[in-house]
Amino acid sequence: MDYQFTEIEKKWQQTWQERRIANARDFSDRPKYYVLSMFPYPSGVLHIGHASNYAIGDAITRLKMMEGYNVLQPMGYDSFGMPAENYAITHNSHPRITTEEHIVNMRKQFDGMGFFLDWEREISTCRPDYYHWGQYIFKKMYEKGLVYRKKSFQNWCETCKTVLANEQVEDDACWRCGAEVIQKEMDQWYFRITNYAEELLDFSHVIEWPERVMTMQKYWIGKSEGARIDFTLENSTQKIPIFTTRPDTIFGVTFMALPPEHPLVQTWLAQEPDNAELQSFCKRVMNEDKMLRSSAESLKEGVFSGRYAINPLNGAKVQIWITNYVLMDYGTGAVMAVPAHDQRDFDFAKKYDIPIKIVIQNQDKSLKLEDMTEAYTEPGIICNSGHFDDQDSEAAQGEITRWVEEKGWGVATVTYRLRDWGISRQRYWGNPIPMIHCPKCGIVPVPDEDLPVLLPDEVQVGQTTSNPLLSVPDWLNVKCPVCGEAARRETDTMDTFVDSSWYYARYADAHNRDLPFDPAKADYWLPVDQYIGGIEHACMHLLYARFIYKFMRDMGWVKGNEPFARLLTQGMVLKDGAKMSKSKGNTVDPQYIVDRFGSDTLRVYLLFASPPEKDVEWNDEALMGAFRFLSRTYRLIKGNLDAIKLGLQTSGESAELSPELKDLRFSTHHCIQRWREDSLIRMQYNTAIAAVMEHLNHCTAIKSTDDLNPAELAVYASACSIIPQLLYPYAPHMAEELWQVMGHPNLLHESGLPSYEEKYLAQDTATYVIQVNGKIRGKLEVAPDTDAGILQEMALEVENVVRALEGFEVKKVIVIPNKMVSIAAKPQR
Repeated sequence: MDYQFTEIEKKWQQTWQERRIANARDFSDRPKYYVLSMFPYPSGVLHIGHASNYAIGDAITRLKMMEGYNVLQPMGYDSFGMPAENYAITHNSHPRITTEEHIVNMRKQFDGMGFFLDWEREISTCRPDYYHWGQYIFKKMYEKGLVYRKKSFQNWCETCKTVLANEQVEDDACWRCGAEVIQKEMDQWYFRITNYAEELLDFSHVIEWPERVMTMQKYWIGKSEGARIDFTLENSTQKIPIFTTRPDTIFGVTFMALPPEHPLVQTWLAQEPDNAELQSFCKRVMNEDKMLRSSAESLKEGVFSGRYAINPLNGAKVQIWITNYVLMDYGTGAVMAVPAHDQRDFDFAKKYDIPIKIVIQNQDKSLKLEDMTEAYTEPGIICNSGHFDDQDSEAAQGEITRWVEEKGWGVATVTYRLRDWGISRQRYWGNPIPMIHCPKCGIVPVPDEDLPVLLPDEVQVGQTTSNPLLSVPDWLNVKCPVCGEAARRETDTMDTFVDSSWYYARYADAHNRDLPFDPAKADYWLPVDQYIGGIEHACMHLLYARFIYKFMRDMGWVKGNEPFARLLTQGMVLKDGAKMSKSKGNTVDPQYIVDRFGSDTLRVYLLFASPPEKDVEWNDEALMGAFRFLSRTYRLIKGNLDAIKLGLQTSGESAELSPELKDLRFSTHHCIQRWREDSLIRMQYNTAIAAVMEHLNHCTAIKSTDDLNPAELAVYASACSIIPQLLYPYAPHMAEELWQVMGHPNLLHESGLPSYEEKYLAQDTATYVIQVNGKIRGKLEVAPDTDAGILQEMALEVENVVRALEGFEVKKVIVIPNKMVSIAAKPQR
């Protein structure tokens, strides 16, 4: 009777693998369903977060198989990047060797968890058969004008020797190693993601995405409508373009704010090497976190440049300040400041004694400069603005913009906070950028027939402070494919987010040697029906994947507009209230749990602990509770196997049922109803498992089957026999074992979904819990149609309720049909 989980799990993992159940068929007659969990970085071990994520995906996969879908759940490895390179350096090895070793170890763990994964479609981004097509996609984007190279200041990690995206800088430090991030001007390759900014704001083609993720992406893209207007540097023809959403305030500009990274500021820095204040301020600000610099809470600082700009609308001379709160990456990199009507500008002007000019009055025109303690930011009446005076400020915005356009001073435009995607990384362990630098021809792409550009194995990883690819002359020096003269390869590699921006499509045709994938197969499988991963990827991976998908659509490779129809952002597994990490010493090894309690126990614990989108607080006792639940289930069916088998062959429709068996029949059908809603519709697996637990209690309440008549035995057998079906998505190994011992010839994924009958959901009696001030004080068993008034009277007469109300005055009695009578009372005076 003991639950021999080790033998059971090995047995069924072998059976599933031998029957190749997880291997999806292309172009099946059955409807398709594509389940994808974000693939892992091959660190060598699956951590508890992986187990949680993939348990969710596997539950969905098995549910959809039971529904009759042709389900694809593939797996691979996001195996390029700094962690692998740094690990190899630390262990005096090569990233190709350590990465492949880690993949072997993780594959064993995946198999030991029993996940239904289509390993025939396995990919690893560091293998040439995958990164070949990443280079191909780069080239096609280059041909379409979506790739370019320019100098710019980049977040640079001196420890990792690479550029970091803004999203990879946390508190002025590298997200990988924690070292200080500085600004360094470099040539970088960029993807024109901004060409798709408007499309990326449109989520009308997704089916079900968390509102939070869509909001985060919309904010990150940051669309603004307004006007681009050219100010002029005093005594110069140099234009300083600004973008404003408030052209109605332009006559109130009293200073201009530039960031240290602005090209003009860089020129002034070069001209004034002895200006200690300017040099020190710019150096410090450029190394500060850009998001913090622009946040509303940060301290606003600046230095006067000693220079002025000319406002084209009124010829006014305005001061040019270099500040810490303007970013080169947003708008034009220059901001016109209107202190009277912008709070940030007001605070800055007050701090540095900069003039303030009112150009929008309130409705009664009572606004006075000497009385202002804060900026006036509401609509109003224009003043001190030439021939636009006395107009409504909101209505005048369009007119002012048209006048600016007529005069040739600017244009109406739309701008975005989103910047083009810098993909250059100065690392070895990444996908080589397939470009060649020729002194004669310039920068030219590697021909298609020479792809992939293979990473050389003989590199000085960890033995050089420069890009390791520079240490391989045989790889570095090549002939120009255009003129045949001596040339050099591009030594930057691609951001690893490029690798993960299209992997979901490669799974549709993982071994294609001629194309990234067959468009017909992609058309069959895409979009991904259910994507699962962490909320931390909202503004990086998920945005980049949407961008690349839209590019592939424009190439005719895929159809539709979005790669992921549904998105589930699963919660984290916490311990002691914090995210698990080795440095905190609060990690839990999933392999340790599997070895001692079984994969099914771990799955049930993780799925039962909370809804999938919520965080899970690790609890050892709750883990033991999951194990006890599975053990009880196993003992129930194995211990009553003969009765269950007999009952499954018995009809007994005409025989009478005892009240206890009627309750059990109701529990069976009510449990199925709840399970279907929670598993298939709401995706609340914790409450689906809770329903099975409650039903198990009803089954185990039948202490003996010896005295049951045929009808009762059939009810009992039905009640027990549905449990394996209900547990299959969550504890598949044990469910499969119990299903088989009950005599079923098919496997559970072939069994279909359990169904309930409405006629058995009606009860002869209804149970009401009675609460007094939130505490349970008793129960009532009554007819389902009992009047609410009678229920109140009966509840107030229950002995425990009477005692609980001694010294109290009843304020309110609420009846929740078929569930509860709630009594609110206050102490008597």
